[in-house]
Amino acid sequence: MPNFKYTALDQNGAEKTGIVSADNKIAAMEMVRAQGLLVRECVEADAASSPARAEKAQDSSGKKSRGKKKSGQGKAGASVSQKELMIFSRQLATLIDAGLPLLQSLQVLNKQEPNPNLRATIGSLADAVQGGSTFSDALSTFPKLFNRLFVNMVKAGEIGGVLEVVLKRLAEYQEKAGKLRGKIVSAMVYPMIIMVIAVGILVFLMLVIVPKFKQMFEGQNMELPAFSQFVFNFSDNCMATDVIPFVPNAFLAIALIVGAIVFLTLWRRTPKGGRVVDNMMLKIPKLGHLNQVNAVARFSRTFGTLVSSGVPILQALNITRDTSGNIIVADAVSKVHDAVREGESIVTPMTTSNIFPPMVLSMVDVGEETGRLPEMLMRVADVYDEEVDNSVTALTAMLEPLMIVGLAVVVGSIVLAMFMPMMEIIKNV
Repeated sequence: MPNFKYTALDQNGAEKTGIVSADNKIAAMEMVRAQGLLVRECVEADAASSPARAEKAQDSSGKKSRGKKKSGQGKAGASVSQKELMIFSRQLATLIDAGLPLLQSLQVLNKQEPNPNLRATIGSLADAVQGGSTFSDALSTFPKLFNRLFVNMVKAGEIGGVLEVVLKRLAEYQEKAGKLRGKIVSAMVYPMIIMVIAVGILVFLMLVIVPKFKQMFEGQNMELPAFSQFVFNFSDNCMATDVIPFVPNAFLAIALIVGAIVFLTLWRRTPKGGRVVDNMMLKIPKLGHLNQVNAVARFSRTFGTLVSSGVPILQALNITRDTSGNIIVADAVSKVHDAVREGESIVTPMTTSNIFPPMVLSMVDVGEETGRLPEMLMRVADVYDEEVDNSVTALTAMLEPLMIVGLAVVVGSIVLAMFMPMMEIIKNV
């Protein structure tokens, strides 16, 4: 029976080495894992002691890796969808939970992954783990793909020897966050479509239909109704090219609106602009409440997931702050972090922030008193996820009829303005 030399981490993160006898490498890694250790490297003892064989194996591995890079079309670290990352986390957790070592699990996923970018990334992760890096260190080399939340949770799972549990929690977190984001996006699609259609119809009427009706009445030698005259003048202003030659003012107005939206988007990325816009987003009637509830749900789920996975509370607060998505909420979390660092409870700075509703404060207070803070935070997240869903549904139900009625009023008014002179002509006849 061959001997295998291993390097592993214990529950405290200390590195340990040793030799086990097993039928094969997989069995050896399972024996090490059964001792509560996280395997970083496991090689046959004879191969480890023979520089020539090790160099040959490394050269062969390098050639194989280079061959894959040439033939593969994907790029390691390139962006992939959140859904694909969620599936990757869940599949990896299932394989590890079934008893497969981390390296072999990555190799299995690398073979069956259809997305070339994610396949290349998994291959790079497998190479790094095989080279002696921890999984969290390998993940940290792709910051655009695996954020601090992902990396730190995996690191906590490695130290605690519960990597498969942490990966399952990550998959659940990504799944619920994706569902919530999908509900918000899908709810806003219909109003946006109505708005685009309304603008398109208005531009078509003003640039094509109204001018033709105006030509019909120019030779009638009649005084147009005031409302009709207003619509015809507005159409003339839309068709005019007095600002930029050959460019109708209507198209110029649309370009200015699009430019303003782009400017606000870029300005929001600056510290000052982001603070102003995020503060406004929390104070807009109806929409502000929705943004606040969504921010509270994200805070509770992120913080609860990190703490329940074994991430230290101060580090968890830092990560939660960086992934809050709102500068005002991030400032509130920073105050919580500073207070906890000074030995205070979490509830006190949360109360003074005016961001967190009373129910959240009560649940967090109970969680601190009973030592069940992660559980309380996850319950808060579930409650507010449902409230976000209900708020989005109610807001959409209110916007849809208002936008339809508004579109009908605008189009109906233009049509009425065009037919009012015809009714006057008919009366005179």
